Amino acid sequence: MTDAAVRRVRLHEWREGRDLRVSAVSDPAAAIAFLTTREQELARSDAHWQTRTADAALGENAAQFVAIAEDRWVGSATVLLREAGAADALGRAVGAARAEVVGVFVEPDHRGRGILAELIAAASDWAEAAGADGLTLDVHVDNARAQAAYRRLGFVGTGLALDTEVGREIQMHRPSQ
Repeated sequence: MTDAAVRRVRLHEWREGRDLRVSAVSDPAAAIAFLTTREQELARSDAHWQTRTADAALGENAAQFVAIAEDRWVGSATVLLREAGAADALGRAVGAARAEVVGVFVEPDHRGRGILAELIAAASDWAEAAGADGLTLDVHVDNARAQAAYRRLGFVGTGLALDTEVGREIQMHRPSQ
């Protein structure tokens, strides 16, 4: 058990979501973990964050899960439902419908406490309720720490990879549990 509560983001929590995203892209590993920079995220309007949070809180095709410890937001993971033929976060055509995990982050001082496992479990439960047969995600080939963490949670490489603006990303999948 962790010291954080994990739940879906709520409509009014756009400021907290914004602040956690800025913290995530400010992490030293962010250059290979996220497709945006701190400066890009800080330049976004309040309306952007409000819309993004509304979609993640109420949407049928997206859900953001947050980890909160002692009133402090310490982690997040978002799951996006992709229909066959749609484009994924990296612009690849999706061959079969899937649930894609993006924007995964746990504050450095809360890593190793089981928060990632709880975030992924919440994302998986939501995706399964929506009809998905597992979770898919992309991780940078040089992000060994993240790859190891995902493997511990049951993700395996699919053999698919893509060169992106931040380098080569590999795809991992975890079937429904």
